[in-house]
Amino acid sequence: MKLPRLRTIILAPLALFAVFYVGVAAVVLLDDGAVAPQPTRTAEQLTVGIFGASGTAGDGILKAALASPDIERIHVVTRRTTPRIDAGVASGKVVMTLHTDYLDYAAIREQIADIDAVYWAIGTSSVGVDEATYGRIHVDFPVQFVREWLSVGDDDRSFHYISSSDISADSRMMWAREKVRAENTLFEVAAGTRLRVIAYRPDYIGPTREEAHIGQDFLYAFFAPVGAAVRATQIGKAMIEVTVRGDEFGNGSRIGTRRIIRYSDAYERRQASRQE
Repeated sequence: MKLPRLRTIILAPLALFAVFYVGVAAVVLLDDGAVAPQPTRTAEQLTVGIFGASGTAGDGILKAALASPDIERIHVVTRRTTPRIDAGVASGKVVMTLHTDYLDYAAIREQIADIDAVYWAIGTSSVGVDEATYGRIHVDFPVQFVREWLSVGDDDRSFHYISSSDISADSRMMWAREKVRAENTLFEVAAGTRLRVIAYRPDYIGPTREEAHIGQDFLYAFFAPVGAAVRATQIGKAMIEVTVRGDEFGNGSRIGTRRIIRYSDAYERRQASRQE
């Protein structure tokens, strides 16, 4: 085989991919689908609960919540502490509860009774995990919590669940089927109550900048221009913005990567308007 032909075979797909990548990035860059502004919050500050704050997504959500003037108190329920959780406790804004059994919440009923919103970030990779274990963590844990939470009151509250993009009930991938089962079960449990369950469906989640290693930074830098990546802090800001907007989001709402970014941006614009 002649070398020029070999180069063509190798380089042609790369060139086509580059054209496609640049085209998608341009569409994302020119997208002006910003959400309508929300007036500066004037109601009482929120009390929120964060589950999974020691993980990648949860750490970013906690970072956003600690910096948010919308939030007065954060109940962190966790198996282990982290430097950010410890700093939050030292600031007086975080109340940390060490908890190990996520199928039994009787011991924390008092803590969860006064929470306005829960940001749920407990999860695990499907690599090396059997379906029963994965389902227990991603379905049984949050469903049991929601049932317990409803048992201590039926106020206007919201439960924010991190799901995943590209999932379907008939997927050949176990984790994709289980994430859909989690969403649908949570929506069903909340149906007929004043609790709203909102599912977030991000693509790649980049850790906070101070926690990310070089490989994670590379993945984020690759996927972000085409609208297929969010920082964990952006998820946190979007969750806060969605919480503040109240029943604009009904039970069963699903929010993908692009909308996570838009509501994160809306949160930042609202905070900037407070300082004007």
